[in-house]
Amino acid sequence: MHAQSSPHTTTTSERGSFALARCSCGWTGPARRSRDRARTDAADHLRTAAEPEA
Repeated sequence: MHAQSSPHTTTTSERGSFALARCSCGWTGPARRSRDRARTDAADHLRTAAEPEA
């Protein structure tokens, strides 16, 4: 059996007074004034990306 590595690696960056969450898969979250909210967006993306498709 092979261990699957996730193609999703998230980062947050700042652009002016906004924080953005981005993923290596190409997903980009909305611009947020709250850095914490941008990190939450990234965590939510990872969680939904890890869910098995039905």
